[in-house]
Amino acid sequence: QVRLVESGGGLVQAGGSVSLSCAASGRTLSSYNVGWFRQAPGKEREFVGCTTQRGSSTYYADFVKGRFTISRDNTKNTMYLQMNNPNPEDTAVYYCAASGPCTNRPYTNYDYWGQGIQVTVSS
Repeated sequence: QVRLVESGGGLVQAGGSVSLSCAASGRTLSSYNVGWFRQAPGKEREFVGCTTQRGSSTYYADFVKGRFTISRDNTKNTMYLQMNNPNPEDTAVYYCAASGPCTNRPYTNYDYWGQGIQVTVSS
């Protein structure tokens, strides 16, 4: 129904920056709230942030707010995660997701998920 593909990950130095993109196909991304999640080794998947259908509201987990920025461009059917000043604790597989709640609560029950992309932050 909708396919999500992440890109832009890789190795980044602590204190640098990295930009992730998530391209949607099959359906228009504007139909959905979208979110970013991550899963570090030995940890459960956790909420990073989300933005509503038109980007009018954006919410972040406390541990990333002020460093990461979530945005979307519905004309390109793409959502983004800009990571500034990452640290090694941010090393994880990052997932984009669509069709789920986007509030000030960290919901993880989204309907569609990308396959994930590795972000490794070196010290």
